[in-house]
Amino acid sequence: MSNIAVYPGSFDPITMGHVDIINRLAPLYSEIVILVAQSAQKQSLFSAQERKELIETCLSNLKNVRVEFFEGLTVDYMKKHNAQVIIRGLRAVVDFEYELTMAQINKKIAPEIETLLMFASPECYYISSRGVKELAINGGDLTGFVPDVVKEAITKKLRK
Repeated sequence: MSNIAVYPGSFDPITMGHVDIINRLAPLYSEIVILVAQSAQKQSLFSAQERKELIETCLSNLKNVRVEFFEGLTVDYMKKHNAQVIIRGLRAVVDFEYELTMAQINKKIAPEIETLLMFASPECYYISSRGVKELAINGGDLTGFVPDVVKEAITKKLRK
C-alpha cells in the first residue's frame, strides 16, 4: 500500500503556517501532494499556476512533496491516485467546526479515506492567507507571515 497524503487548499498565498505543517508532515509520508484548488467562484490574488510555482519554490528542499492542480472533489482525486489521507490544518476552534463537517462529508462519500487534522504551531497560529492579503493591501510588513519569495511576489503583484 502506498503512503500518500494530500493537503488540499487554495494556498493564495502559501503562508508560513502552511510551510510549517508541510515540513512537519514530510517525514511521516512517502509522498505528500499539495493540491492547489482551482475555483471559478473564488477571486484569487495569484493564478493557480503562480501558486503552484510559489509552492514548489518554497518547498524545493522536500523531495517527497509535489504540487498539482485539481478541480472537483478532493476524494475523487484521492481515489484516482490511491491516496489514503487528507491533511487539513487548524488554527482555531472556528476552523474545527468547518473541518469536522468536511471530514464527515468526505467519510460518507469515501469511507476508505481518512482526514487528519493538524494544529498549526503556536508561532503560526494566527496566520491566514486572507490575513496576509489584507496586510499586504494595506502596506503592512509580511516578514514572518510568508516565505521571502512569496513576499516578493505579493509586492510585485500589488504594484501592478
